[in-house]
Amino acid sequence: MTKFTIKDLENLSGIKAHTIRIWEQRYSFLKPSRTDTNIRYYSNDDLKTILNISILNKYGYKISHINKMSVNDVQTRVAELNLAGAQQERIVNELIQLMVDLDTAGFEKILDKQIATNGIEKVIIRIIFPFFERIGILWQTGHINPAQEHLTTNIIRQKLIVGIDQARPVLKIKRSFLLFLPEREHHELGLLLVYYLLKKRGAEVFYIGANVPLKDAQFVNDTKKPDFVYIHLTSNSPGFNFEKFLKQTSEKISRPIIIISGFPTHGYKRSLPKNVEFKHSLVELVEFISLL
Repeated sequence: MTKFTIKDLENLSGIKAHTIRIWEQRYSFLKPSRTDTNIRYYSNDDLKTILNISILNKYGYKISHINKMSVNDVQTRVAELNLAGAQQERIVNELIQLMVDLDTAGFEKILDKQIATNGIEKVIIRIIFPFFERIGILWQTGHINPAQEHLTTNIIRQKLIVGIDQARPVLKIKRSFLLFLPEREHHELGLLLVYYLLKKRGAEVFYIGANVPLKDAQFVNDTKKPDFVYIHLTSNSPGFNFEKFLKQTSEKISRPIIIISGFPTHGYKRSLPKNVEFKHSLVELVEFISLL
């Protein structure tokens, strides 16, 4: 069983930890366990409960009303939500629950159904990236089992690679991009998502993948001379100094604009090198690409 902190529940559900504590005091649907040192922790079932309750509450159900529902009633009400935003959130929540349960068959079934119905690009933007952003915090804190992470990300990776291979540009962006991840960074889903979006829009992409020494990225940059370099950072590996990375990368790859997104960029307050820009969300990235 995976153990989640109240902060994990806040990040995954969008419900503030303070509110979750109040709900625990007033209602019976959430009953956390405690460690020997009296610290709250939450089970897989607790996570599923808070995800379902959060979406019902967001779309008009009062907590006092939800508290009187059975588990089956809650699941039924969630399934009946018809608003587009609610349906999208429900699917993302279902993927999180299936990831926690290691239900890879169910996880892949949902993705395949969504891709068949809506196409890979809409699924990337509306489902995969929101899912990716929601669970990313668990990778930072270590509150996700490596098996859960690998099984889930490999399924998404397969879908993205198929989507990239099948992408047919609808227009031609006369720009080129070098995409890579630095050494000790192996989470390439964010990079693959952007690879697909760029290829679909006809940009030239030099994709050299994950765990790339800076000297190798510099070599490709000097040889291919891209207009932009894009890097997505999911985790801070032991010994990784983000400020040092910014300085070294901007010096060794000085000509193009370097675009960086991901966890370490959030909350970074210091001035950036002149050739470095941060994009804090998929919306910012899509807007940037659309203006090229």
